[in-house]
This record gives sequence, structure tokens and C-alpha cells, in this order.
Amino acid sequence: MITEDARACILVTGIAGGLAQEVARKLRIAGHEVIGVDYRPLPVLAKDLEGMTVFRASYNKTAIEDVFRGRKIKAVLHLGREGNLSKRMGMRFDLNVLGSQKIMNLCVDHGVKVLVVLSTFHIYGAHPHNHIPISEDDPIQAGYDFPEIADAIQLDSMASTWVYKHPEVRTVVLRPTNVVGPTIHNSISTFLRMKRVPYLAGFNPMVQFIHEEDLATAVVRAMDGNARGVFNVGGPAVLPWRVALELADARVFPVPSSLASFYIRTFSAFPEYLINFYKYPCVIGDDAFRKAFDWAPHVPIDETLASTVADARRRQRPEEPRA
Repeated sequence: MITEDARACILVTGIAGGLAQEVARKLRIAGHEVIGVDYRPLPVLAKDLEGMTVFRASYNKTAIEDVFRGRKIKAVLHLGREGNLSKRMGMRFDLNVLGSQKIMNLCVDHGVKVLVVLSTFHIYGAHPHNHIPISEDDPIQAGYDFPEIADAIQLDSMASTWVYKHPEVRTVVLRPTNVVGPTIHNSISTFLRMKRVPYLAGFNPMVQFIHEEDLATAVVRAMDGNARGVFNVGGPAVLPWRVALELADARVFPVPSSLASFYIRTFSAFPEYLINFYKYPCVIGDDAFRKAFDWAPHVPIDETLASTVADARRRQRPEEPRA
């Protein structure tokens, strides 16, 4: 039962992650009451997030119902997609598809007015004949070559359908490009932080990156705006992959493309489907999002990449002692 004086709050999923915490930080600065939830162990929150109510609950279990029950939740920012392909496929399906479906149903049941769902540009796939840029209306091709990300495609498809199936909940689905930043620990950020970064000999595709702070602002703008639908979210620039590695101050070495799959399976924990993203372009256009929500990225591309790897580079290359 919701009491008369219950204060409306915003629920942020994936609160154990850096992006969700940055979103929560911006919301609290704006004066919102924020609660967080994650299926992962909850972190020790930074001082500026102290006092925020957080829960540990799997999105597809009954425990998530308790998070909604007795609270007046006006918006749900579902940022907790499991993208780690080292997790077994069944677990990712349970969290990303069944769990997201449960959260969306709870939004309807509890009168939530706004739902923002974080998807990924990976669902478009990287192919040699991709045109630049890819729009929200272009076909989703990743599943044909790599069924490992079928759960991400299903989540996106389900949320995209939800936009129009439940007009009582204004739903926004975001498909951001490569998300990086100092507190992000996804595959691309981890790859850039490696002591020596391989590249595929003979390939230099155009790429994009978005800083965690810019994406956090985009999530908040999506919540505050009036538009609904599916939107790409790009970064400040499109640049060749080798130039991005230079900006990340990476020490690089070539790997023949014929040995790429062997190298990844043998020497790294990175998902094999990402090989195509280091060979072919997958550049998205985000004009629709910029116009609908009056948004633009503010962190320059050089700062975006440098901030992502700064701590790793300091550990890898300590300053030589001065005489």
C-alpha cells in the first residue's frame, strides 16, 4: 500500500555499474529521490550517493516485485542489461529477456509513467557493406552471424514493441555506440586498457565512442523529454580505429585476420563476435535523438578515450625516477 505522503521516486537498475551510478548522481543533484537495484553484489557507494536506497534482486525473480511494492515510482531507468558473454546464455536470457519483461510488466501494474531501456548498437552488426550512418530504421543483422547476442536482440525487439503496445508508459529505447569512461568495465573499455592492444592487419574501420557522462546525460534527457520510440545515441566524432588507439595511448601490434578467432579464444576473454567490429564499420546516426531531446555530447573524443585508459596507463607505465 502506498501512503499518502509517499514521495515519488526514480528506479535505476544496474546500480552496481558506473553508468547507473552516474545517472543516479545527476538525478540526485536535480533533486530527485532515487532508488537502485542490481542482481550483482552491491558496491560501496561514493560519498555523493550515500543515503540512496539500494536493493539486490534478480530482475526475473519475485524479489524485484518487492522493490516496486509500496513505492510511488514515477520512472524506471532500466540500465542493467547483462552484456558479459562469459556468462552462460541461459543466465543472460533470464536476466535480459525474462527479467526485462518482468520489469516492464511491473511498470504497467504500478502506474509508472516513464520507462527508459538501454540497448546497444551491437544489434546492427558489423558488416563490410554497412552504409554510414546506420539509422534506427535499418535492419538488425547481428544475430545472423553471432547467435551469442540473441538475448540482446530479443530485449531490444521486446522493448521496441512495448513502445507502442503500452502507450500509458512513455517508453524510450536507447541504442548507444561504444560506451567508455573511467568507471566503465565493459569489453571495449577493458580492451583499450590492455598493456598491448592488438589490431587486425589490413583493417581500419570507422568507429565511434561515447563517454559515460554524455550517455548518463542522454538517459536523463530521455526521461525528462516528451518523445517516445527507439533512438541511436552516438558520440562526438567518427574516426578510424587506428586513430582511436593512438588517442588511447595504446601500444599496438598486428594480428593477421586469419588468426583473429584463434587469438581471442587462446589469449583473451573477449567475445568472438566483436572481431567483426574491428574489421568492418558499424557507425550509427543519432540525429533523431539529438533533435527530440535537445542533446549533444560534450566530452571531446580525445578526452573520452584518454580518460578511459588513464588509470591503466599510469599503472602500466610508472614514471621513471628522476636523478
